[in-house]
Amino acid sequence: MKKTLALILTLALSLAALTGCGSKTETPADTNTDNSAQTEAPATLSGSVSTNGSTSMEKVIGALSESFMAQNGGVTVNYNPTGSGSGITAVQDDSADIGLASRTLKDEEKAGGLTETIVALDGIAVIVNADSKVADLTVEQIGKIFTGEITDWSEVGGDAGTISCIGREAGSGTRDGFESITGTKDACKLDQELTSTGGVIEAVAGNPNAIGYASLSAVEGKNTVKAVTVGGVACTEETVLNGSYAIQRPFVLVTKTGENLSPAAQAFFDYATSSVASQLIKAAGAVPVAK
Repeated sequence: MKKTLALILTLALSLAALTGCGSKTETPADTNTDNSAQTEAPATLSGSVSTNGSTSMEKVIGALSESFMAQNGGVTVNYNPTGSGSGITAVQDDSADIGLASRTLKDEEKAGGLTETIVALDGIAVIVNADSKVADLTVEQIGKIFTGEITDWSEVGGDAGTISCIGREAGSGTRDGFESITGTKDACKLDQELTSTGGVIEAVAGNPNAIGYASLSAVEGKNTVKAVTVGGVACTEETVLNGSYAIQRPFVLVTKTGENLSPAAQAFFDYATSSVASQLIKAAGAVPVAK
């Protein structure tokens, strides 16, 4: 009888021990620990963004890049000031993420798989030397000066002197906008064709008989040249926005149609086209279009 009771007691204790082990391997606490170890933190934005194109957009793209990089320390935004035409080509051949153009895309460029997004408007200021007596010109007079029909400053109210026309190189968005509006496309007679906005400003500043054109954002604050009024209207952010200033053009971001940008490039594109960026664009001298 004692042996039987001892055997029953031993079996009972063994069963209890086995039940305890089974319940320990299925505790919710252990399951939660395993899941939390597999949860990953959100990825931090990183990489580089390549922008290429318009020299007129230097201040705008610089302000946007600086602010974006300050908020996204793992991203570097690069800017290559090659001119609008080269920037458009860079997107086509995949050497840039985003092209920068100071003109709208041509029909053939759109048909070739490119998309334009306008981020701002910019006035093209007609500039003369700071010492020039000429203060106002009509669009018609400007056109005649650049095509060689008017050759002396005395013909438009200035001191006698042969006019020297300074412009941008073929493919420049600034040149394209200027010639389209003044009716001088493929007819300009230039004494100098320069590859940057800064080069035009410097050349006009150094020649008392020079005339040229440059982005409003690049001319503001310069005392070595002056912007003439066009038809009595000054080139300002307000007159560009309300359309009363005649010689203006868009600032455009160029991307490939239907192709995804990298996460970093897409984030920068979204930032540049948002209303948050409007104050930065305005501070850079251009007129933002995002509300």
